Amino acid sequence: MKAALLGQLVADRAARRPAALVTDLESGIQALIHEDGVAGALALDDAALAAGRAALAADRSGLLPLSGPRLFLQAVVPSPRLILVGAVHIAQALAPMAALAGYGVTVVDPRRSFATDARFPAFELTTEWPDEALARLAPDARTAIVTLTHDPKLDDAALGIALNSPAFYIGSLGSRKTHAARLKRLTEAGFSDAALARIHGPVGIAIGALSPAEIALSVLAQITAVRRAGSKPGEERAA
Repeated sequence: MKAALLGQLVADRAARRPAALVTDLESGIQALIHEDGVAGALALDDAALAAGRAALAADRSGLLPLSGPRLFLQAVVPSPRLILVGAVHIAQALAPMAALAGYGVTVVDPRRSFATDARFPAFELTTEWPDEALARLAPDARTAIVTLTHDPKLDDAALGIALNSPAFYIGSLGSRKTHAARLKRLTEAGFSDAALARIHGPVGIAIGALSPAEIALSVLAQITAVRRAGSKPGEERAA
């Protein structure tokens, strides 16, 4: 690999920028495909770029399905992240489930009686206020955010940052009545109906969940459906 491409890959990883390394298996010449550009000595036509970006979006490595030169694509993408606002029982169940599914998990809760290492021994934990934590964590298109506190001071602060980010999933715990009141507050705060439609609320897929672990399962299932199948809020009923 050329030093310039290696340097770009290192920079991409530091910036959590997805990239696809494409190699011509006959010549060894390579190129890097990004969502908004391409770099390197390997010339790629429109069909190759489209196939490369489709594979990158699907986190899929392998031979590109094209006639002509044999092009191998390696997707180099950052791990997905899950930010949980509220160090509650559901978060205690959801955090390890999400970690098993490949997510880097961060738990945010300024309430120190909840946010303890004893309750979350294996996860990044911060007692910052949610808006401060999310501003620092800078949610990107590979980030899911779930609010769990039932406290508008905490959940709404997090949702304000989440809605102004490209996070691929935003979910919020609470009954339909609670969610309606939440939407009213956020509307009064200046968010449009289109923005608020991004929130999965009440959060989770309807599986009859009752216990914290079952609710956590329904939430992770919904996050997976959005990430892998492109499900939209309202396409599944909440738990």
